[in-house]
Amino acid sequence: MIIATLLICPVSAVLMSNLLVDQSIVKRLTVRLLLVAKTSGLPLRPFIKQSCQRFAETAVSSAMCFPLFITLSLLSKAAVVYCVDCTYSRKLADVSKFFVIIGKFWRRLVSIYVWMCMVIVSCVTTFFVFLVAACSVLSVIGFTPDLIVYAVIMMVPVFSVVFANAIVVCNIGIIICVLEEVSGPQTLLRAGVLLKEQTQVGLLIFLGSTIGLAFVEGLFEHRVKTLSYGDGSSRIWEGPLLVIMYSFVVLVDSMMSTVFYFGCRSYAMEASAGDCQSMLETITASAESLGVK
Repeated sequence: MIIATLLICPVSAVLMSNLLVDQSIVKRLTVRLLLVAKTSGLPLRPFIKQSCQRFAETAVSSAMCFPLFITLSLLSKAAVVYCVDCTYSRKLADVSKFFVIIGKFWRRLVSIYVWMCMVIVSCVTTFFVFLVAACSVLSVIGFTPDLIVYAVIMMVPVFSVVFANAIVVCNIGIIICVLEEVSGPQTLLRAGVLLKEQTQVGLLIFLGSTIGLAFVEGLFEHRVKTLSYGDGSSRIWEGPLLVIMYSFVVLVDSMMSTVFYFGCRSYAMEASAGDCQSMLETITASAESLGVK
């Protein structure tokens, strides 16, 4: 709970309240996104307008909160990994020892976080370029706006699966960076190899965490940001409570990801041991057959 209180809660409070977000930038970005959507042939339905506004808010918020993400949030993830590793090793977690360890590989951790951001931005950019191109082609061919909307709706689940895989790989990459002597893009490659046989489990963990975070964010939007009932006095206790709930979900997600990493590593070690054993059995059988001959 110390990790959640000192490292996760401040980031959650700033992120959920949009304290650092400039609404004028959000409006300009939303207008540009709507212009791109209209140019590509998409009808400006209410849900498309809401999607553009939501994406603009998320993009601006992520950019403004980047210093918090690369310091407090990254430090909290490393602290969770350290605590879980101590639990598996049956050792007591020591704060002073943790800071000594974190000082040794902090640059490596920041490097993998930058690589992770590049991967996520690349996924989102590729999706939007492909989406605009596909909508433009369909519009030129002569598809009606309704059919174009249906095509977009069919593309979204495919992108969601790809994006979720990228997030899971990046999360495991941070854990590998803390526990193994790997850095840079090799960390993400190592994470991809570990997740090869356990992708569905990782996606389920990501889905559960995403649903939990979205639920708390929705409550914060309805109960704190939007005054839809009473005189608003309940914001005094509901706001901090929802921030704590959000931080708890983030903490549990980091713990589950770390435990998932240990499970993937154990599975990979057992698989490699089984392969070695089967190879030895094959060699032994070959030698025995040659001896009989």
